[in-house]
Amino acid sequence: MKKLVLFLVGLFAFTALQAQWVDDPATNTFIANSSADAGEVYLSTDEVSGDTYLQFNQMRSNGWVPTLQRLTFEGVPQWGDNGITITGQTLSSWSEGVAMVATNDGGVVSCFSNEAGQSVAVRINADGTFPWGEQGITLFGGQGGSRTELLAGNDGGVWALGTDYNNTYLQYVNADGTLGPAITMGDGEHQYMFGLMVPSVDNRVLVVFEKENWAYTYYYEKSIYVACYTREGEQIGNETLLMLPQTIGGSYCHYVVPDGEGGGYAYIWHPAIGGAFNTYVFHFDVNGISTISDQNGIPVHSTDPSNFYLSAYGTVDPLSHDLIIAYEQTDASTQSQSRIYMNRITATGERVWGEGILVADNNGSSYSEIKVDAFEDGSGFSIIYNQGDGYNSTVEAKGFDMDGNQLWSKCMSSNSYSKAMCENSTGFHMGQNIVAWVNSSNGSVYGQNIGPDGTMGPIEPPVITCFPPENLEGKYVYDMEEQLFGVKISWIATETQPLHYNLYRYSEIYKDQVIIEVEADATSYFDECGLGQYTYQLTAVYEHCESDFALTPEGEDFVQIEVTGIEENVDNRIINVLNVYNMKGQRISANHMSELNTGVYILQGLTEDGRLVSQKVMVDKK
Repeated sequence: MKKLVLFLVGLFAFTALQAQWVDDPATNTFIANSSADAGEVYLSTDEVSGDTYLQFNQMRSNGWVPTLQRLTFEGVPQWGDNGITITGQTLSSWSEGVAMVATNDGGVVSCFSNEAGQSVAVRINADGTFPWGEQGITLFGGQGGSRTELLAGNDGGVWALGTDYNNTYLQYVNADGTLGPAITMGDGEHQYMFGLMVPSVDNRVLVVFEKENWAYTYYYEKSIYVACYTREGEQIGNETLLMLPQTIGGSYCHYVVPDGEGGGYAYIWHPAIGGAFNTYVFHFDVNGISTISDQNGIPVHSTDPSNFYLSAYGTVDPLSHDLIIAYEQTDASTQSQSRIYMNRITATGERVWGEGILVADNNGSSYSEIKVDAFEDGSGFSIIYNQGDGYNSTVEAKGFDMDGNQLWSKCMSSNSYSKAMCENSTGFHMGQNIVAWVNSSNGSVYGQNIGPDGTMGPIEPPVITCFPPENLEGKYVYDMEEQLFGVKISWIATETQPLHYNLYRYSEIYKDQVIIEVEADATSYFDECGLGQYTYQLTAVYEHCESDFALTPEGEDFVQIEVTGIEENVDNRIINVLNVYNMKGQRISANHMSELNTGVYILQGLTEDGRLVSQKVMVDKK
């Protein structure tokens, strides 16, 4: 039986370390020392161990460089008070754009531009070592050199995306540091810029990017496209237009969030429609095809010339796959009033909550740094935001159910001082969400965790049951008309929808195992596997674990199927041989059976009544 990949293993093989997350909003949890002008704070959680990596940039002798810290699930810093500073490269004194992501094998990758204008990736293992060397590896064949993005793969590697403001560059970096083909996205007519990525099926990636043309001073004609790529550098299909061209400032970048089904949502705020800022939402499916008919996007709120709706941040409900998006409302004339609203938008563009639900009303202070994160069980979400004047702010949080009803309200950091907030939150993993910031007064990095019930400080991770599929069955399928043969595997869906299913296929002939990733809403799969005898097993894969193998009605955790390529119960005597194949499916050049060596072959030919059939034969010349 396949064992559950329990995230509690390692997490609670813990030592005598005490939990470090505090529940006092006046103090918060110390993470690392930094310079007072540090910023660009990023967070990423290892979904298996529960450890969280934090990166911030600060001035050092070699430039504006990334510094990283690793926190255990309990909030204990692992790399000393100062973290690990990347010193193998010389960097500029200002940011070219940085990225950081935890890999699914326990490490972390940081990506940045060096002083020579090259995009560089550095990997740090959980023990603080540099498996790719302290110099890291140069990406895109030396191209790029500006804004970078990273997305974790499913095998310890990462997707890397960069731009030089003319073209966008994409490359997969394997866990050992070897590089896949570098892809250049560009047409020589537009600027391909500000790319973002979401994971898709079959280890592919969907890249959402902007095409820009200079319109007039400080303004561009900007449109948004999406394209799908494989790790081997192949583009799948054509680019798809998401947003029609809008003449707006070049700095108004879009944002994306995966929808949990292989597609994603994109959103952008701009003033080109109606002359007032609004946030517009788009959705694309697993093939990169837009599912919202209006290519101007769906506004989160009806356009109102007297108000702006911007500074949005979104998450996706793991059950309905709707977008939950929060945004700031401010008056257009003076931007002196500030409110936070939220809305729920479906993949077809329905605004479920109409003109939105008020989260925080105008109280004379301003709101900023909005973060939205869905609970893991799909029961609700949290909204975290700064409240203050920009120089002195507190961190506030509210929890809501999926109908928009408020569950709780919490102050996460009540000590009002200037905070350089994180660019992202971790999202909920194992029952907690984390935000962090630099205290611009004393130059230290602080953070705070919170649970889906508003609890701060020590949190017990929930007990997660990884339900396996049920009633595993398999049968040999032969389609005489289409001349297709293979195996159809079927099952009963799990109690809670997984991320996907893993179908394990073992070949008795070649003694190899193949893992086939099957979509989460499927209950059957046809495997055109070729001739031979195969063993199949099936699991369900969730965010934190993989289930036991599914059982058959007889209680076995596998099915064995022989694929012969021959239709059953029909007189298939071949009188006219057309083709001869070996067991690898390779066509053999032979005019007579006597020319064949010892082995097993597949004959394709015509029967007496003119039907095209296949037949397995054994040749023995011993």
